[in-house]
Amino acid sequence: MFVNCAAAVRKEIADETDRETGLSKQISSVPIHLSIYSPNVVNLTLVDLPGLTKVAVEGQSDNIVQDIENMVRSFIEKPNCIILAISPANQDLATSDAIRISREVDPTGDRTLGVLTKIDLMDKGTDAVEILAGKSYRLKFPWVGVVNRSQADINKNVDMIAARLREREYFSTTPEYKHLAPRMGSEHLARMLSKHLETVIKSKIPGIQSLISKTVAELETELSLLGKPISADAGGKLYTVMEICRLFDGIYKEHLDGLRSGGDKIYNIFDNQLPAALKRLQFDKQLSMENIRKLITEADGYQPHLIAPEQGYRRLIESSIVSMRGPAEAAVDAVHIILKDLVRKAISETPELKQYPALRVEVTNAATESLERMREQSKKATLQLVDMECSYLTADFFRNLPQDVEKGGNPSHSIFDRYNDSYLRRIGTTVLAYVNMVCVSLRNSIPKSVVYCQVREAKRVLLDQFFIELGKLETKRLSSLLNEDPAVMERRAALARRLELYRSAQAEIDSVAWAK
Repeated sequence: MFVNCAAAVRKEIADETDRETGLSKQISSVPIHLSIYSPNVVNLTLVDLPGLTKVAVEGQSDNIVQDIENMVRSFIEKPNCIILAISPANQDLATSDAIRISREVDPTGDRTLGVLTKIDLMDKGTDAVEILAGKSYRLKFPWVGVVNRSQADINKNVDMIAARLREREYFSTTPEYKHLAPRMGSEHLARMLSKHLETVIKSKIPGIQSLISKTVAELETELSLLGKPISADAGGKLYTVMEICRLFDGIYKEHLDGLRSGGDKIYNIFDNQLPAALKRLQFDKQLSMENIRKLITEADGYQPHLIAPEQGYRRLIESSIVSMRGPAEAAVDAVHIILKDLVRKAISETPELKQYPALRVEVTNAATESLERMREQSKKATLQLVDMECSYLTADFFRNLPQDVEKGGNPSHSIFDRYNDSYLRRIGTTVLAYVNMVCVSLRNSIPKSVVYCQVREAKRVLLDQFFIELGKLETKRLSSLLNEDPAVMERRAALARRLELYRSAQAEIDSVAWAK
């Protein structure tokens, strides 16, 4: 039965080679995988490479010699490969291509084993004792001689068991090789290879353990970043969404509180941009002699003022203060832009939101809408500060002005000198001083209003409305928020499979390491 099986395998290998090379004598680099399971064989992976040739025969390309050598090199150059340098005993070892190429890729000989074949076919009067004893050509490991089946044996279907018996008999009965018999033959070669492979593997164990541990840690980290699969029930889904939102909210607050970058830009608006914008208003130009004369005159109406042009003062002051609405509104908008940008940053820094694109969109929209409402409230409150200054003037400021009539102080001029340039200039100076006082006051109060209405509220209730709406969602809609990107799901599954394999390998290698 074994003979028939071996013959069938041999035929399948030949047929597969023909299918690959097209019934020619060419070679193919496509490997044919053959697995043999038996309680009577050692654990080995053997790669049977084509023999190195000197010349191309009929039906082969001119470069086949180099093609074969390149193929052989591609396998034996690998540092974990054990090389069987097989040479026929009935040829001069000095011409052995197997030895030549092995020395080139493994100059130290740490992974090269010499195998001598066709010992039984040597000319009478000659033997391979010098080679097998390592005197003719020394290798790091002892040479092994083998006697394989002849072509006639193969044609007669001589099975491998019988062939191994004949091989043992040959070495034990041939006078030249009797003393070498215990370490000759295919069976000894198999055991030697298995032992050598075990030694090599054990020497590599520390490095393999380190590599596997590093890979396991990397896989666990990546899986952690991808997040865990969500629970199936509605309560679990709601809890997952709430937890993710809280994580995002916490990161957002850290930006505003200075634990992460970005919140400092708000202070820059209050400390630099707002003062610069107020300064650019240039109230002294607004209070030119022409403008003062015009507003004072208009304030008199049909009857000139008798004591002091109060309405003129009011109009001059109000027209100057109202221009501060622009910087106040710009401060609100500038802070809003920063708060929106911090939402984007916090979203990108919340790994769980990367896992669920639909939820990421909803949280972004909810946070943006909330900030819009805060901006409107802040703009309303901040502009009211300016309007308040326009609506009520501080009387004490004017009562405390110097009482110098000659210089136009607290005037009680006659109707004949009310348009005196000195008098109008004094009005302009007084109004400018008051407006500057108001400007200093607003420079301090505008940031307070903005922080109270926008920054404080963003920290306190950014997602409150979203949470309210979340509680009203149906299970189906709630589930849609946790729909993952298919690529992420596929990646997580692949990583989980790889992690399981690496952990299994880790356990097996650890057991081998302890067994040492």
